[in-house]
Amino acid sequence: MRTIVMTGGTSGFGELAARQVLAAEDVRLLIGARGPAPTGAESIPVDLTSLESVRAFAESVSAQLGDAEIDALVLNAGVNGRDADERTPDGYETAFAVNHLAHYLLLRLLLPRLARGAVVVLTTSGTHDPAEGAMLPAPRHANAELLAHPELDPERDAAPRTAAGRAYASSKLCTILTVRALAAQPEATSKNLSVLAYDPGPTPGTGLLRNAPAAGRLVWRTCGPVLRRLVRRFTSKEAAGGTLAAIALGDVQPPDGRYYGAVRRDELTWREPSELARSDDARDALWRDSASLVGFSRPS
Repeated sequence: MRTIVMTGGTSGFGELAARQVLAAEDVRLLIGARGPAPTGAESIPVDLTSLESVRAFAESVSAQLGDAEIDALVLNAGVNGRDADERTPDGYETAFAVNHLAHYLLLRLLLPRLARGAVVVLTTSGTHDPAEGAMLPAPRHANAELLAHPELDPERDAAPRTAAGRAYASSKLCTILTVRALAAQPEATSKNLSVLAYDPGPTPGTGLLRNAPAAGRLVWRTCGPVLRRLVRRFTSKEAAGGTLAAIALGDVQPPDGRYYGAVRRDELTWREPSELARSDDARDALWRDSASLVGFSRPS
């Protein structure tokens, strides 16, 4: 029996992915969630705004697994805040804390439980890449300290919505850098892990913009078919969820040397991420500095 651990599996395309995973034969799915999980999944409470809750979740997963190993770790949950002034109980900017730090800590805590050849997939976004021409402002850097404490950033955006958009895009840049850093870790290479960044593409109909103004939320949630016809890179929830499930189940595998899969117009493509996402210096600094922010002192 394959064992899959997932965050972000209770709404949007993540819920569709979870349901497809559950429909496969001989699969056990553990979902970290604050709300009800799909029928058939084992739901374990977690609040990704709290590093203490993330640690408790990892302990609960290990306890429920017993001697079993994890065949796929799917870190899909995400948030896009109203501004960059929101802080988590740990004192960090919320989008960076949830989208990056919580999942960074979780994958490091669960790394010893991963099976040989396991899949690790983290959900990112094309907003990380200036070349995508996304609606959100592109990241300027991946400095963990400044992203955790944007009030210290001398280039911080004054407009709240701009600051929030850049915080989200920057957190998704961190996702790809984390994928690259994890793949280079000795424990990952010794286990022959498949470590991937998954970009579902802009997916109308999901709850990603739940903190946006009311008009924007209405259009995003109800006008998916129209938006997909007008904007070529937009993706349906069904394609985004189905592709994520296929990756988690091992039905889709990347070509040699590829680690960034992006869905555009319902088709999975394998491409290069942004220039900054390919920086080894940014990769190594983020891995090191994130460890300090989450209090993770175990050598890597």
